[in-house]
Amino acid sequence: MHTFTVWAPAASTVSLVLDESLEMEKGDGGWWSLEVASAGHGTSYAFSVDGSDPMPDPRSPWQPDGVHGPSRVFDASAFEWADAGWAGRDVRGAVFYELHLGTFTPEGTLEAAAGHLDYLVALGVEVVSLMPVAAFPGRHGWGYDGVDLYAVHEPYGGPAELQRFVDRCHAVGLAVCLDVVYNHLGPSGNYLDSFGPYFTTKHTTPWGPAVNLDDEGSAEVRRWICDNALRWFGEFHLDALRLDAVHALVDDSPQHLLAQLASETAALSAEVGRPLGLVAESDLNDPRMVEPVAEGGLGMTAQWSDDFHHALHTLLTGERAGYYVDFGDPAVFAKTLTQVFLHDGSYSTFRGKDWGRPVDRDRHSGWEFLAYTSNHDQVGNRALGDRPALTPGQLAIGAALVLSSPYTPMLFMGEEWGASTPWRYFTDHTEPDLAEAVRAGRRREFASYGWDAEEIPDPQDPETWRSSVLDWTEVDAAPHAELLRWYRDLLALRARTDDLRSGDLTSVDVTYADSWLAVRRGSLRVIVNLDDTEVTVPLTDVPGYQVMAFGDAAIVTDGVRLAGHTVGIYAN
Repeated sequence: MHTFTVWAPAASTVSLVLDESLEMEKGDGGWWSLEVASAGHGTSYAFSVDGSDPMPDPRSPWQPDGVHGPSRVFDASAFEWADAGWAGRDVRGAVFYELHLGTFTPEGTLEAAAGHLDYLVALGVEVVSLMPVAAFPGRHGWGYDGVDLYAVHEPYGGPAELQRFVDRCHAVGLAVCLDVVYNHLGPSGNYLDSFGPYFTTKHTTPWGPAVNLDDEGSAEVRRWICDNALRWFGEFHLDALRLDAVHALVDDSPQHLLAQLASETAALSAEVGRPLGLVAESDLNDPRMVEPVAEGGLGMTAQWSDDFHHALHTLLTGERAGYYVDFGDPAVFAKTLTQVFLHDGSYSTFRGKDWGRPVDRDRHSGWEFLAYTSNHDQVGNRALGDRPALTPGQLAIGAALVLSSPYTPMLFMGEEWGASTPWRYFTDHTEPDLAEAVRAGRRREFASYGWDAEEIPDPQDPETWRSSVLDWTEVDAAPHAELLRWYRDLLALRARTDDLRSGDLTSVDVTYADSWLAVRRGSLRVIVNLDDTEVTVPLTDVPGYQVMAFGDAAIVTDGVRLAGHTVGIYAN
């Protein structure tokens, strides 16, 4: 027996479509329901609103035939969890590893990804951060155009396989974070408007009308979002959610959606007895994002810090175009390492206005901000999807500066061995007009930066996806194996060294010149040569011994001598 429900407040009739159409009963608040004795796990169904063609359930838990097909009942309680001993993990300060299931392995499935969990544990990872799994059009895509937010993309293995994956992660001590997208939905397979006011023209976003968070009918839309988040925590035992582009969640309600979600997540955390995290991607540079709801904040556990990425990326690559224009100086990196944001009320040239707010270092832990040398956006949104063209020494420097920082570190899949494969923007739309619009839009975007159309990989070409799949044969090959050892050794050092794991922003000290940096983290110092020629970094208090180094480095009478693109870690 199963009771089908759907919210369609303006509908005159709603039918449940099984082998036949059955009229549903309208209840309070615009909810329709019907109990079917013969239905249960595996039953396919759809809804017809006022005589429309059958459409998937807005809360569909399973879309085995794609986003245009019928929904299917999924009994999440049928899975026998083996993680009763899992106490959970506070993700603040833990090592994140961001991966895209469709390109992490050649198979592109949850099952195949689970085969690499021992590798991630040996590397030193503590949180597996999955890019979106909500059902999206076609087989291959980034997942940010998902439309069935309660379902799990069938080519990845579907909902039962996600439960198995999380259970296997917990068995080896890994927490799991899932990327969820509440700020917009993709156009293909998006039937929500046929059910109710899920969107509003009161606000607009880069993707069109905004998700309705504060207009008529918004209470149920907010419930749709919050229930979705709580379901991932409850039915799938996830440990954290990464909330995509929360600055696009336009909400003038007395209580912002994020604050509501934070409060409900905290209540569920207390109920289940384990930490549950919310990690925001925000462009606002506003510490209010991670301040408690009770103190007027939005209650997020942590947020990404793109300013740190930009400062480090420009320091290593020399790039200055676009949003990198204000970055690149060692002094800028020093500020983002000690004060989180470069733009903390100062003028942002790219935005053409003052931007952000300062972080109170006595109030905030560095663990509330994620630091990284790259992520899916910073690689995939480049014209060619190319990873930074750096020497092994420069990659090692980037790793050392991230993993010794006071922030929560995050790696992007493959960076730990300097993967040669790009990570490109790819889609798999079956509608010709939409496919051409995506292709043309990508080319138009980069034409303004001087790229010729034929240089931009076609998102719809299967080769664009195939070229983005990690090549795992590189792991044991030179020069990748040496860099991988460096990452493993760095992560092991961080794990056993309290000074490196500390999130105390006030304890970080940086000295620098044009070609070098010296970062003090308690009893340890990280000293890097940014130049490609040898340099001696002058130090008034010469360290006692070298803990580890990537490249030729030595302690001398007046400091530390480093070959080009070399990094060393020292102690007294």
